[in-house]
Amino acid sequence: MDPRYTKLANVLVEHSTNLAKDEKVLISAYDVPDDIVIAIIRAVRSRGAVPYVQLNRERISRELLYHANKVQYSIESEIELARMKKMDAYIALRGSHNIFESSDIPSDKMKLANSLFKAVLDWRVQKTKWVVLRWPTPAMAQQAMCSTEEFEEFFFKVCTLNYSRMSNGMNALKRLMDKTDKVKITGPGTNLSFSIKGIDAICCGGDRNIPDGEVFSCPVRDSVEGEVTYNTPTVYQGVSFDNIYLKFKKGKIVEAISNNNNQKLNEIFNSDPGARYIGEFALGFNPHILEPMRDILFDEKIAGSFHFTPGQAYEMADNGNRSQIHWDLVCIQRPDYGGGEIYFDDKLIRKDGLFVPKSLQKLNPDYLLDD
Repeated sequence: MDPRYTKLANVLVEHSTNLAKDEKVLISAYDVPDDIVIAIIRAVRSRGAVPYVQLNRERISRELLYHANKVQYSIESEIELARMKKMDAYIALRGSHNIFESSDIPSDKMKLANSLFKAVLDWRVQKTKWVVLRWPTPAMAQQAMCSTEEFEEFFFKVCTLNYSRMSNGMNALKRLMDKTDKVKITGPGTNLSFSIKGIDAICCGGDRNIPDGEVFSCPVRDSVEGEVTYNTPTVYQGVSFDNIYLKFKKGKIVEAISNNNNQKLNEIFNSDPGARYIGEFALGFNPHILEPMRDILFDEKIAGSFHFTPGQAYEMADNGNRSQIHWDLVCIQRPDYGGGEIYFDDKLIRKDGLFVPKSLQKLNPDYLLDD
């Protein structure tokens, strides 16, 4: 077995989910090699925990979704929820041979499935220890414009990063965000203001996503005013979007424009009332991830970026917004992407992607890469 598989499996089991004896974990695998699933099973057993496995295939999921009906997905969601309620932890590995595999699924079918499976997602996020990661495939290498071998080396380097090195900086950022009221973000096509008063900040250092490297909170739901232009291309529900522009009034998205797929963009934001409000605000700082690759789990951690997320709020940093969508849209503020500033209570916190206060400089790439 590739020793990198064993190393990654140990990160997922020992660090990310910190499994204890007799805990039950569901390993959900989409289009990944058998060996990585086996490596995780072995790592789970080495902790005295109990592995369960769910194998999925993207093309089969598309075929089922294309003609989905309410009875079919109501029964399936009941079964999945019953299983999830038996689990203490959840590890998801998501490969993709074609990131656009679900692009032609009718919007009403996608909306139906998302709505019926929301209870399963909510239980998993709120009631289990969980971690989600992508799996390196030739399709992902193409997204990153790399050779397959080069991308695999990048993937394992990023995913087995010494996340403990982020701890001091993350904790300092959390303390600052916990006592912050007003946030202001400026940059090309961006002039946002909102409050995060009274909403907890959460550190993410490899315990929910792999790769990781962010601290997130959430705006007070109706406090968001202004506009934001996301300079990171994205794929959501199998559809590609570029240069998304959003305008807010009293917390609500009142205008949504993209360089492409405007109709689909607004269909997503019309999924339910909560889809037009923000459910997360986060600062990303993974020093190995510098360029977007149309993969949210990687792009939201880009060094010098923030994401401002329409849809569902997390229970641990909650503004009460509820939605079947949660779309991490990303803006990079390094100079090569146009720069920008972030202020907390009128104090400059980050400029052109680099943290300014001394207590936060341990989250800048020079420190995190200085081993």
